[in-house]
Amino acid sequence: MSEDILLREDHGHVAHLTMNSPKNLNALSDAMLAALMAEFERLENDRRARVVVIKGAGKAFCAGHDLKEMQAARQSPDGGKAYFADLFKRCSAMMLRLQSLPQPVIAEVHGIATAAGCQMVASCDLAVAAEGTRFGVNGVNIGLFCSTPMVALTRNIPRKFAFEMLTTGEFISAERAAELGLVNRSVPEERLAEETADLARTIAAKLDLAVKIGKRAFYEQIEMPVEAAYEYAGLVMVENMLARDTDEGITAFLEKRAPDWQE
Repeated sequence: MSEDILLREDHGHVAHLTMNSPKNLNALSDAMLAALMAEFERLENDRRARVVVIKGAGKAFCAGHDLKEMQAARQSPDGGKAYFADLFKRCSAMMLRLQSLPQPVIAEVHGIATAAGCQMVASCDLAVAAEGTRFGVNGVNIGLFCSTPMVALTRNIPRKFAFEMLTTGEFISAERAAELGLVNRSVPEERLAEETADLARTIAAKLDLAVKIGKRAFYEQIEMPVEAAYEYAGLVMVENMLARDTDEGITAFLEKRAPDWQE
């Protein structure tokens, strides 16, 4: 991981990742994608980190792909075809990794989140946005339909609103993003870090095993037909119930005391 382009700072059980490339609005360059994936690999087996917060340095969360890098790739003999195919494959893998990480991931969003930056917000498990933040899938404005951002966006907000954003290239506000379900809440900018940290700490205080089991099950069941989802979720409940710390949690609740969790 390049310490210059991606920073990590842990507070208790919460890992804070800062995309640190403010000059290009934290664009998802080749270096940024590589740094994020490398850090995700470390987080996979980090038993101390229970929640991950992702934010951007400077005046924006993330402006999407690095258009200068993309244009430079056009100079290759194939016009950039191989590079573009690899780029979108790597970016999609990073977005999927956000949801396959065992820890819940919270996007702390300010400024703008456009194109693949908006996709990143949609791909995180939770998102808190500062008032005044603008969200968009604006590629259509430069002749490039945001097809990969569309995948995450349409799994967050109603399809007609998603299609409007994709075809008009217009921004929506943080308040509108909260109404549509793209973010969990819109808060005053001066309270963004505090509100995000409060949410992260609340989740980090829960039984880690239960949250990890629950996150995995959440994404598995949501793509299933309802009957299969109930069958699968029932098996997950059995797995969770058999855990030592779950037994302790229930016993402690019945005995009206704080649980003595070992995780």
